[in-house]
This record gives sequence, structure tokens and C-alpha cells, in this order.
Amino acid sequence: MIEKRKPIIGISPLFDDEKDSLWMLPGYMDGITQAGGIPIMLPLTSDKETIRQLLDTVDGILLTGGQDVSPEIYGEEKLDNSVVCYEARDGMEKELLGQALEKDIPILGICRGIQFLNAYLGGSLYQDLGKQHPSETEHHQKPPYDVPVHEVNIIEGSGLHKLIQSDRISVNSYHHQAVKKVADALNVMAVSEDGLTEAVELPGKRFVWALQWHPEFSYKKDDNSRRIFKEFVSRCSDC
Repeated sequence: MIEKRKPIIGISPLFDDEKDSLWMLPGYMDGITQAGGIPIMLPLTSDKETIRQLLDTVDGILLTGGQDVSPEIYGEEKLDNSVVCYEARDGMEKELLGQALEKDIPILGICRGIQFLNAYLGGSLYQDLGKQHPSETEHHQKPPYDVPVHEVNIIEGSGLHKLIQSDRISVNSYHHQAVKKVADALNVMAVSEDGLTEAVELPGKRFVWALQWHPEFSYKKDDNSRRIFKEFVSRCSDC
């Protein structure tokens, strides 16, 4: 019996400025692996032809966390020095996301991933959540990062609601920025206790979901995190 081909998932790289190095959290890789996919870390490039070839090779794209999204993308200036961006990553993900959406390749965004997707499609962000949206809800937890610290309400009828079959779940949370104005093209799938957009989907595409929480930290303990990775990899298998 011939084994079913595993989908290849291209993962956007993390960048360490102090060490001048590309790196990857194992949870992104292992979360994809346990869901039945083959993860690969992509090179840091914004070259159109290189990205075109990469997208001809992979079956899905995972947009990871990392530095703040440049406010230039959504037409603002930096709030202050607390906003730390990385131009090369922004440039890469503009090209990567644009081509992936055009080719209708499945996409999952996590943390910065939801922020970049929203900004790219015309939404805006809180540049510094603590200063611009003060709240008693914990959005920047301390280790361990696999522990849930707040709840999110899941919108009935959304893809996430259909998958999880629940109106509310508990999530972990570790982020400096967040979605402010939701891009018109996106549908909200989940909202935090203090009103922040926590998950979105892009209708009309094979699969474009993005989350503000971190299943790459919680998938070992949390069934919902595993379900999300599994759904994403499954949709990549359909390509």
C-alpha cells in the first residue's frame, strides 16, 4: 500500500539581531510534524522569483511570531522606541503573503502572523498594547508559555467554531502588538475578554486562518491547539 504524501509546510524564519542569525522555535516544527506535515524553515528573502519557486515546492505557509510589524505597512509612524521592527522580514512576508494568497495556498498565522495578515490586507494594529489598550487581561505572560491565562469567545458560524465546537476556550498569550482595526476582507473568529481580536479567517480562500495565541507552545497539552494544527495540515493535503 502506497503511503499518502505528507504536505510540506514552509515556515517563515525567526531572526536574532544580536546573534545575526536565523532560527526556529521547535514548537512550530513539531506542531506541524505531529499533525502529519513536513515542516521546513524558509530562507529570509524577498526576491520574487525565489519566493515563486518556494511556493511551487510547499503545500502551505506558516507565518510565525517575531518582531513588531512596521507601522509603515498600515500607514502610521512609529509610536516610540518600544516598537522594534525588522525591515527584511517585513519585506519577505509582503512578497510571500501576496504570492501565497494569489496562488490560494493554505496559510496559518500565529501571533505576528495575525498582525501581519491584518496589516497587509488594510487593517491596523495597536503598536504597543500596554500603552494603547491597557487592560487587566494578561496578554504578555511569563513562562511557562503553555499555560492558559485568559479566555476567548469564539464567534458562532466561524471556521474555528465549527472545528472546536465550543463558544469559549482558554488560551495562552504573549504579544506586544495586536489587531486594532480589522481589515475589511477578514472575518473575526474569536475575541478576548477585553475585546481584542484573537482569531481571523479570510473567506473565499482554501484556508487562511490566523491566531493571536500560541499553539506552538501549548499543542502538547491542549487538544484545541492540536486540532488547529491538524486542520491546517489537512487543508494543505488537499492542494
